[in-house]
Amino acid sequence: MSTAAPALSQEVAAPCRLCGPAAAAADQKPPEPVQLEVQTRLDFDQLILVGSGEGSAELGANGVRVAHGSVKAISARATLGEVSIRGEPGRQVRVDLPNRIELYGFNGGSIRLEAIRSDLPPVARLDANGRLSFRFGGIVHVTGDSDGLFRGDVQVDVEYF
Repeated sequence: MSTAAPALSQEVAAPCRLCGPAAAAADQKPPEPVQLEVQTRLDFDQLILVGSGEGSAELGANGVRVAHGSVKAISARATLGEVSIRGEPGRQVRVDLPNRIELYGFNGGSIRLEAIRSDLPPVARLDANGRLSFRFGGIVHVTGDSDGLFRGDVQVDVEYF
């Protein structure tokens, strides 16, 4: 018969539900909500079309303007879209832009805006004042019979990362 050493007594206490990490988090203020403000709308203004073939006009986020095919020129009044974000200083944000959208004419018909790109850095972060601005552009595809005013919405989603 072997003898085992007696078990040492251990104090067992019920866990404190109010003392855990959730309680500490309750003391911290919630993050400041992200605010988005459109400074300038993306606007190709007028495109000069020659012929009835297909063409495209590009407004690059870096300011480059390129016309292809039946599009011979882009109006000097064309503007890049510009958005300003405000929130918690120093926070990293993720900005999502659609790849393409349809633009619809008042008289019917549609054209497409593709390759929507911004000048955001790979890791976007709000500055010490909680601000970040960026520009965006894209490529609009048209045919020679595209005529009229075309409108659409570019959805910009921003969230803390």
